[in-house]
Amino acid sequence: MAVELKELTKRSENYSQWYNDLVVKADLAEQSPVRGCMVIKPYGYAIWEKMQRQLDDMFKETGHVNAYFPLLIPKSYLSREAEHVEGFAKECAVVTHYRLKNAEDGSGVIVDPAAKLEEELIIRPTSETIIWSTYKNWINSYRDLPILCNQWANVMRWEMRTRLFLRTAEFLWQEGHTAHATREEAEAEAQKMLHVYGDFAEKYMAVPVIKGVKSANERFAGALDTYTIEGLMQDGKALQCGTSHFLGQNFAKAFNVQFVDKNNKLDYVWATSWGVSTRLMGALIMTHSDDNGLVLPPHLAPIQVVIVPIYKNDEMLKKIDAKVEGIVNKLKAMGISVKYDNADNKRPGFKFADYGLK
Repeated sequence: MAVELKELTKRSENYSQWYNDLVVKADLAEQSPVRGCMVIKPYGYAIWEKMQRQLDDMFKETGHVNAYFPLLIPKSYLSREAEHVEGFAKECAVVTHYRLKNAEDGSGVIVDPAAKLEEELIIRPTSETIIWSTYKNWINSYRDLPILCNQWANVMRWEMRTRLFLRTAEFLWQEGHTAHATREEAEAEAQKMLHVYGDFAEKYMAVPVIKGVKSANERFAGALDTYTIEGLMQDGKALQCGTSHFLGQNFAKAFNVQFVDKNNKLDYVWATSWGVSTRLMGALIMTHSDDNGLVLPPHLAPIQVVIVPIYKNDEMLKKIDAKVEGIVNKLKAMGISVKYDNADNKRPGFKFADYGLK
């Protein structure tokens, strides 16, 4: 159970602690029993849902469709693309057994040594390998291209130093994976999705970002180019808010994904991948919030208007309820999300402070 913090640290005193305090006090998330993982609480998840809904619409407007690929990846798949495995090897969580059993001394359950997997499975740190092993079954000719798939999923990267939303071992994200007949088409796709991310950040999150290209040392493992949107936080530091990768033919060659082109010649498919994660929640918090609490742009606020009644007795509350019902209906008809909090378990002053913080 999270301990409620009594005061919000001022940004000027300790920016990092201010952020941590705010995430907890605004009821967005809390640490989980699993080291490095987080529980996203309903209010925090409601913001993520709004982000997800808008981004999903933008992806579909650009011709992408959603699919889902397995959480577990055979270890041998990661070995096929040298830069990729080198980039993620130290962050991989590994499944080695498929069964538990009761300990003979009655102390609880233990891993059954007889249930060792022939090949270990990796909890996905990202899905290029499992997806390109699948695309091999889907692609034979240029007529099968392009493939424009996205998936909403969770991934696991064994981070040593974690912060809620900004860097956790498990996080939620979307990952687009596309396959193309030409280099030019794939490069255009990677840049197009970078601009989709930029438009979302600026128009819906109200977060100004700079679009650019990562240096060779900062590229995604296995990419030829990594494009990025970077936001400037209130502490003067840049935060990577989303990336889009031109993968060339690296993964197609690793998984032997070839197609017959229009000239009846065999060639390897060209690839991209792109993603944003719950790190966007951190960007949102750090861009807009202040020493009084969370500040959210209207597009992403789960609740845009709160009505709190002040009354002396039940008879007065009934009259207020009747009056407010019409106001609530009018606001909802205008597309405004509104909450009428007439619960009697908290005083109005507490409610004002709580909603002000959120």
